[in-house]
Amino acid sequence: MTDHQGLLLNVVVHPGNIQDRDGAGRVLSQRLRRRFPFIEVIFADAGYQGPRVRKAAGKSGTWRVEIVKRPDAQKGFAVIAKRWIVERTLAWISRNRRLARDFENLARTATALVRLAMIKLMLRRLART
Repeated sequence: MTDHQGLLLNVVVHPGNIQDRDGAGRVLSQRLRRRFPFIEVIFADAGYQGPRVRKAAGKSGTWRVEIVKRPDAQKGFAVIAKRWIVERTLAWISRNRRLARDFENLARTATALVRLAMIKLMLRRLART
């Protein structure tokens, strides 16, 4: 989960046999809600469509989940503003050699490496100013 600038708010690494919509409950926790009470709307792609995500968002607070869909007339690749934020963040993270491939044995190791990559990115941004 990122903010509108692409900075990390929360990360959950789960096995590949869990669908995104099933793992949404892990990301949209009450702990996250307490940390970021000002968030009102969560933009998600079609992978998060359905009652499971709405139920997870409802359990943790008053978040509203909006699914950002690709226009029906669109063919091929096109940048869709709200969806591009997370994709851009994933690209920033994958610049780190250790995160370019999934070789981690433990999910908590991968989670820690993602957090370290974002700390490095944010420190570089702060150092520029």
